Parts: sequence; C-alpha cells; structure tokens
Amino acid sequence: MSNVLADDKHHQIVALGRLGWSLRRIERTTGVRRETISGYLKAASIVVPGRGRPRASRAKPAISTASVSTDFGRANPAISEEVSTDAGQAKAATKAEVSTDSPSVQHPGRAPSASACEPYRELIIEALRRGRNAMAIWQDLVDDHGFRARYASVRRFVLTLRGTSSPEARVVITTAPGEEGQVDYGDGPMVRHPDTGKYRRARLFVLTLGYSRKAVRLLVWQSSTQVWAELHERAFRRLGGTVRVIVLDNLKEGVLTPDIYDPALNPLYRDVLAHYGVVALPCRVGDPDRKGKVEAGVGHAKKTPLRGLRFESLDEAQAYLDRWEAHWADTRVHGTTKRQVAAMFTEERPALGPLPLEPFRYYRFGVRTVHLDGCVEVEAAYYGTPPGWIGRRVDVQWNDLFVRLLDPQTGQLLREHVRAPRGWHRIADADRPRRTPPKTVALLEAAMRIGPALSTICDHIHRHDGEAGVRRILGVLALAKKHGPAVVEDAATAALDLGVPSYRFLRRYLERRPPVPLTLKQVDPLIRQLTLYRDLIDRTGDAS
Repeated sequence: MSNVLADDKHHQIVALGRLGWSLRRIERTTGVRRETISGYLKAASIVVPGRGRPRASRAKPAISTASVSTDFGRANPAISEEVSTDAGQAKAATKAEVSTDSPSVQHPGRAPSASACEPYRELIIEALRRGRNAMAIWQDLVDDHGFRARYASVRRFVLTLRGTSSPEARVVITTAPGEEGQVDYGDGPMVRHPDTGKYRRARLFVLTLGYSRKAVRLLVWQSSTQVWAELHERAFRRLGGTVRVIVLDNLKEGVLTPDIYDPALNPLYRDVLAHYGVVALPCRVGDPDRKGKVEAGVGHAKKTPLRGLRFESLDEAQAYLDRWEAHWADTRVHGTTKRQVAAMFTEERPALGPLPLEPFRYYRFGVRTVHLDGCVEVEAAYYGTPPGWIGRRVDVQWNDLFVRLLDPQTGQLLREHVRAPRGWHRIADADRPRRTPPKTVALLEAAMRIGPALSTICDHIHRHDGEAGVRRILGVLALAKKHGPAVVEDAATAALDLGVPSYRFLRRYLERRPPVPLTLKQVDPLIRQLTLYRDLIDRTGDAS
C-alpha cells in the first residue's frame, strides 16, 4: 500500500520511540506526522512520554477507521477528516462517521470513508483544468451546488490531485486606520468587447486599505491618465472616505519620472489627489513588496473569482465581482490579522477623511512653445503669454471653458484665458506691445517694396489684429513668393476695390483667378488638331 511507511522509516520511528523521544521531536526529525508515529508506537507497545500506557489498537498502523452511532433523538452533522503527510513518504487517513439513527444512515451520494468532494470530482477536475484554485472551487460549489462541507475538505481534496506547495515568507507592514491605501492594476477577466464582438481581457483596478485590507475592485477596458484618476474617485466614493497616503507603482498614469526621493508626478493625477487631500507615495523601482497588500489583492481576484471565467459584458463582470466582494472577500478571516475584513473595516471607516463637496474638474494638459507673436496654440486657437516668453516652453492646461498657461519650473499661473474658437486669438491688453516690434516693421517694409496695394492691406491687418496679425502678414508675403509680386499686387488691388482687405480673400482669389491667355505658339497646335479631327469626321461620318 502506498500509505504504509517503508521499513527503514518504520524501524527509525520505533528506535526513537524506545529512546523516549516525544512525538513532536520525532516528527521534526523524520518528517512523519504525529498521528502516524503514534499508531506505529502503539502497535509496537511503546509508551509515549506524557501519554500514559498505550491501548490495544485493532487498526492498521497507517489507517484507522471507526464508526460511532448515537441515538439521542436529534440530528448531528456528518464529520469527515482526512490527514495527509508533508514528506511524501507516508500518508495516513483517519475518518470518523457519526450517525444519529443507525450505522446504515450515511451521507447521500458517497461512501462513509469517502471525501465530501467525491460526488463533485468531475466538476473539481474541470475547474482545476481552467486554473481555478481551491478557494474559488469551494465558493462555486457553495453558491451553485449547495455544498455543505467546509473549505478544508475541498483544499485537502485538491491537494490529493495536484500536490502541495509551501508559501513564501513576506514582511508585514502595519498601518493605522485611515492612514494608507495601496493601488495597482492587474489583468481582469475575458469579456466580450461591444465594438468587435470578440473576447478581450479587461483591466482590473484594485485599491486596498492598509489597516483593514478592505479592497475595491473595478474593471475598465483601457487606461489613461484621466481613467486612472477617475478610478481613484470611484474607489473613494465606494469606501465613503479618503486615506492620507496612496502607495502606487511607477506607471506613467501616476508617475512621469520615477525617483525614490523626488518623483515627478503626473500633474492631473497630482491635482486629483490634492483635491481629495491625499498624498501620493510612489514605490522604489523594482520593489513591489512595499505595496504587497494590493499585490495580494490583485492576485486573489485573478486566481479566485475571475480565473477561467468569461463574461458577455463589462457590467456583468463587474456585478459578479461586486457580489463576490460582498459575499466572500469582506466576510473572510484574513490570514495575517486573523480577523474578519468587514469587522476591521467597520473600525477603520470613521478614520477615513471626508469627501469634497464638488467632484474634480478634469482637464487636458501639454507643453507648448511660445511663437514669435507671443502666443501658444491649443486646438487651433491661440492664447497670449506675458512678455519675454517668446521661444520658451510653457505648461498648458485646458478644458471646455478655460486655458491656463503655467511656468514649467515653478508651476505659477502665467495667464488664464477663456476658450476661443478655432483660428481666434486671446491676448490680454497688458501683453500687447506699445510700439511695433522691429521684426514686424521689417515685414511691413517688405510688403511696401512689393506694391502700394499690398502694403495697404498689411498695414490694415496690423492695425486691426495687432501681434496676432503677424501670422497673416507672413501669409501675404508667402503668397507673393508663390504667385509672383505682380499677380499678388493685382489681387490686392481687387481686394481694396471690393473692400475686403484680408489675407483669406487674397488666398482664395489667387486660387480661383481666371487662367492666363494663351500665346500664339500655344494656339497653333490646337487649331491644327481641330482641323484634322473635322476632316476625319467628314470622311467617315462617325464622331465617336
């Protein structure tokens, strides 16, 4: 039999027992469980220290089965216990079946000595094939099949199918209630995408509180800076408050330049956290153990509720995840704290910070170079900067209402403008120069050398548009270079006659101007071709 110890191990245990060793000491030395050692010592009539005189054992050394029947007029649950060794050299099982009426009354669907999971063997094997772990299998059996046995029964049954593995030791970081939260991304389940109709893996966002281990898990299709910040807001609303510190990884949505001492945070993410009174604390690069609580939360969700499952919509997947969160994750007893997560979160909730009255107003941001006219371009509109910023770079933030220009070094607000339509300029009156810059004067002189009509149009553009009109003057001079000074001067004369002295009119007029008359050399070949064509029609009578 495979669960009977080898002869050398048997003789070793008997010899150590005769030396007076305790069961624990023999277990540490040989790697065999105490129950198995006790059975062999009893069979050899060896008295175990502190255990009294051995009683006669009618069972085999490695297997013991007993059935006890009581009749007190009430029902007692069936009890099944399985014991397996750690060394792999010896395995023993002790099973007891307690019945209320008679020994013939047994659990339906299985033998008295069989595991409670035996009727569900095919389901468990299929779940293991899909990669689900023992906890997920037990939860599915309880929810979908009315399984009444405990998780330990499923765990033992799974271990017999795929063996054991020893967990790796980790450092435990303790925090005060409401002090810290940890965030991270992970791989979500396979969900059918609404656009392509194909299954695609969603992204899983997890925020875990450092004290209670209460987690908020949210699913999204793709990530961006704004999506990353919005997920924090949704998590804070679900928790009913905020924490003082957020520990995160060095992903680009949160950290632009990783540095353990002075990291450069994403400006939008930094402002969202400041709106909620939270400080970001990025981890050291390559040190995920600093946020091990959320790492465990991501792994728990990937291996337990979501592994091997597919959903038809993201809402369906989120509903399943929320149900699992409330039914199983919050009610579990955490392995480190040895307390229920929901009970610890009840203690931590009063310590969370208050939520702001108004949600954060999101914006887009970027970096722009100040042009020669003192403006920066944002979505085809132009906004003025203070004097002295031409050729320098500024940080720009904008939304549907305002555009803000910031100093990239200090973050100081330089100018704030109301959004302008495409092609418009917004320049503060204080930023308009009191005299014409030398470069603008040079452009006006160049227009004067081309012709009086063109010079009049450029002067009109400069007087009405100011520095914003420098671009249009450059455009007029570019037209003269492309079409020739004489042609552009004629177009400028036509524009003044019609009362439309603008660059746009000149450009459209030159694009649609009538063709130049043909010379005699160009007309003669055409006349000869038409004559030949007419003679051909007269001879054949066919004009096709």
